[in-house]
Amino acid sequence: MKSIQIVKGVAAALMAFALAGSAAAQQPSQGKMIEQVKKRGKLQVGMASFVPWAMRDKQGAWIGFEIDVAKKLAGDLGVELELMPTAWDAIIPSLNASKFDVIIGGLSITPARQESVEFTAPYSQSGVGVTASKKLAANLKWPDDYNKSDITFTCKRGIAACNEVQKQFPKATLRQFDDAAIAFQEVINGNAHASVSSEPAPTFVTLQNPNQLFQPTKDYLLVGREGMALRKGDPDSIAFLNAWIAKANDSGWLKERHSYWFRGRDWAEQVAQ
Repeated sequence: MKSIQIVKGVAAALMAFALAGSAAAQQPSQGKMIEQVKKRGKLQVGMASFVPWAMRDKQGAWIGFEIDVAKKLAGDLGVELELMPTAWDAIIPSLNASKFDVIIGGLSITPARQESVEFTAPYSQSGVGVTASKKLAANLKWPDDYNKSDITFTCKRGIAACNEVQKQFPKATLRQFDDAAIAFQEVINGNAHASVSSEPAPTFVTLQNPNQLFQPTKDYLLVGREGMALRKGDPDSIAFLNAWIAKANDSGWLKERHSYWFRGRDWAEQVAQ
């Protein structure tokens, strides 16, 4: 009788252990990085200075799209934010050296980078945009009328935008310059039909020269997508951040912030010219 009670007791203990393990398995882990951040009470974010991703205002404080994203993430985690400006060519090595928790800095998702870091789902996108001369191109239909031998594009030599123009508009003439400002100025002066560059430069130069320039399309000629980057080996933190990004997308917050920083210049007075 006693032996039967012992067996029943062992069985009950094993069942309780199994149920506890099952319940624990059903509770999603926050991930190593997220847990460390909450324990520390501070989110350390690696970023670099690029207008309007991240820049100093007239008082020396950091502002920009990526700063908004980092602030909201830290706030939703209930922790402080520590921004850690880093040279762009050192930002991935610094992450992998554990100098900060995550990169939130306009880092495009590429196969080469994925060999070194783990990316979240995209939370923003960028790409190659175009601005055109009102004098020369106002009556041209995008994109068909731009792929003709009497159409001239300009761009800064060596950038991806130049290759994209040659690919999408092979019949057009392409003039390349060492300085992007000169490439834009040729269009402003009416010496070329259109200029291409990475956004938001084409949008900003159009807003600054409304009498001379317009954008024949708001679509990107070439699209890049940016994700947050973490050290490899932390899938639970990636899943946590993906859920955060999905919520910020669904609420419209990410779109609103991206439009504010990239589609207009209402923020320009905050920055020293």
